[in-house]
Amino acid sequence: MDDLLAQLRAGLPAEALITDPDVTASYANDMASFCEAGTPSVVVLPRTVEHVQHVMRTATALRVPVVPQGARTGLSGAANASDGCIVLSLTKMDRILEINPVDRIAVVEPGVINATLSRAVGEQGLYYPPDPSSWEMCTIGGNIGTASGGLCCVKYGVTAEYVLGLDVVLADGRLLTTGRRTAKGVAGYDLTRLFVGSEGSLGIVVKAVLALRPQPPQQLVLAAEFASAAAACDAVCRIMERGHTPSLLELMDRTTTRAVNAMANMGLPDTTEALLLAAFDTPDPAADLAAVGELCTAAGATDVVPAEDAAESELLLQARRLSLTALETVKSATMIDDVCVPRSRLAEMLDGTSAIAEKYGLTIGVCAHAGDGNTHPVVCFDQADPDESRRARESFDEIMALGLELGGTITGEHGVGTLKKEWLSRELGPVGLELQRGIKRTFDPLGLLNPGKLF
Repeated sequence: MDDLLAQLRAGLPAEALITDPDVTASYANDMASFCEAGTPSVVVLPRTVEHVQHVMRTATALRVPVVPQGARTGLSGAANASDGCIVLSLTKMDRILEINPVDRIAVVEPGVINATLSRAVGEQGLYYPPDPSSWEMCTIGGNIGTASGGLCCVKYGVTAEYVLGLDVVLADGRLLTTGRRTAKGVAGYDLTRLFVGSEGSLGIVVKAVLALRPQPPQQLVLAAEFASAAAACDAVCRIMERGHTPSLLELMDRTTTRAVNAMANMGLPDTTEALLLAAFDTPDPAADLAAVGELCTAAGATDVVPAEDAAESELLLQARRLSLTALETVKSATMIDDVCVPRSRLAEMLDGTSAIAEKYGLTIGVCAHAGDGNTHPVVCFDQADPDESRRARESFDEIMALGLELGGTITGEHGVGTLKKEWLSRELGPVGLELQRGIKRTFDPLGLLNPGKLF
């Protein structure tokens, strides 16, 4: 420990090192439940690329594991510390280095907050679409590490589609530049995409070149109430089959809508079994909403309410924004799953989750990015009750199994971390797992970067 601190101090300013155990303990874990966390030896808050390189050279020389972190808003344990590790918190590397309206790119450090970047590019008539629900807190580096999504994915896609290039400090301290600043480029293997979603297990992202879009028109929102989740899912299928491209297509099940009603008095009828929210940011969003409203009615909607302006749209979206907060009031703890299935199997996923909730005697609410099949079943349980905690974990696993059975994936945007390691091996299969472990060894032969995550 003394040798580690001495070598770190040789290349870092004093304020970059945190050794107080009461403070370092606060960096031990992210927001995931049921994920063990170790005790870090030290927390480092670098401000420059050279600081990060020094940390990695020191870690390699002394064979000390390094756990990279952003804002620790993740939900899979990917940012959890391991015993004796260096926690490398990149939150102080928070500069927007460039916004280029001609090339439509932004160049940023990893600690930039998502919402900060979105507002900065918006001032120049540009748009950075990825918008995780934690966008006011989460960092771009963390978004890259877990390949984050958000409400707009149905039209605009996820983080991976906006990362053009990266500067990455490798395990031995070397600096690697990947990708490009150009609109097109196919030179060599796509190492940029390899780092996106790697959860800090292959290298430390210290700079990112991000693609931007022109700012779209203000979106309008429609809310449709249904007497069954199956009817709402049928509406989703009709909307996508007819070729519509909503900027948002979100679904809340009965449990979620009732939790929101109880917390915020949203005025939704008790008979609402599912609430579907659709939005368009097209030149004529009212016409698009009218067409989608007809499809919802044909699918069995009991009420369809289109917004007339941005203020009404925001009111309609409040129910969705409050979903997770409302479900957190149901019990003392929650586990948020992240299973993505083909849109055509969405109804089976919701019905299956309801059956799992009944089987285990638990409250499980589902909110979903319905347009891309990404469901977030939220298991509500009493953390102080060992039996209920056991049932919560078992139900969580059964939900993931259901997703795989329906042709889906165990994570659409939250990542694997430690929470879903066993399930990753099931999804990849032995050949896929062997190849991915081989890639890990190529980039990190000593296994120092975020050990115990993913595999």
